[in-house]
Amino acid sequence: MTGHTSRNRLGIFALRAAPIQISYLGYPGTTGAPFFDYMIADRRLIPPEQRAYYSEKIIYLPHQYQAQDDHPPLPAHMPSRAELGLPDRGFVFCAINNSYKIGPAEFAIWTRLLKQVEGSVLWMLRSDAVFERNMLCRAAVEGVDPARIIFCDRSGLADYLAKLTLADLFLDSFTYNAGATASHALWAGLPVLTRTGAGYTARMAGSLLHAIGLPELITTSDQDYEALALALATDPERLARIKTKLGANRATEPLFDTNLFTHHIELGYQHAYQRYFIGLAPDDIDVADRRTAR
Repeated sequence: MTGHTSRNRLGIFALRAAPIQISYLGYPGTTGAPFFDYMIADRRLIPPEQRAYYSEKIIYLPHQYQAQDDHPPLPAHMPSRAELGLPDRGFVFCAINNSYKIGPAEFAIWTRLLKQVEGSVLWMLRSDAVFERNMLCRAAVEGVDPARIIFCDRSGLADYLAKLTLADLFLDSFTYNAGATASHALWAGLPVLTRTGAGYTARMAGSLLHAIGLPELITTSDQDYEALALALATDPERLARIKTKLGANRATEPLFDTNLFTHHIELGYQHAYQRYFIGLAPDDIDVADRRTAR
């Protein structure tokens, strides 16, 4: 229940409200608390070299850690680029992530991309006035016209998904990846480019991209991230092929297979309960892939 963040309910778990207590999604990382028996993840999110840094036992799901809704709401209106202040023809780099996720390293790359891709813009999520002023000032320092930074207002899920269809490429943040935002972008047909890191929050988008069959959009260095972003922004045919693949994979790969995910997480619960029922201590659990068992 939100872990070490505001308005959390850790006190309930500290009192052992249930015989088996599992941490999931609300807090992206280990709680370090002795009263959580398990956390739910996948092996791309927590690779072997990072396992020692988690106090919980891990229930490893076979594809991705994140539950998805394969029937999101439909918008009543599909906006045009002009309605949202975007150029009709220019390339739209989308970085609609919460402001606290964005660091100086990725923003410097984004401004360099703007300078190299003529007519392009960077589309960011509207936040507080201080954040917006800092982004515009930093862009100017980097030699980019601040008018090429466009802020997107928050909206309900249906309208938000409709907006995402107007962008060309989603640029992920580094230390704290897009999570639900990356899923929303992929559902909307917007390719997500990420640079994977060591910790949980730096590996979330990579987990999702593997689950939708697009590992080619996962990079491991700042240089590769920037080079691939530039290549996709300047090669329309290559980007179109990725979008076509994304559209096809949405219906066939595990990421948006809600029923499959439900089966997998329920199997994880069952394994955890079976250990408890026969008196075994919690231990790491690998959930078998039901797709390979069909």
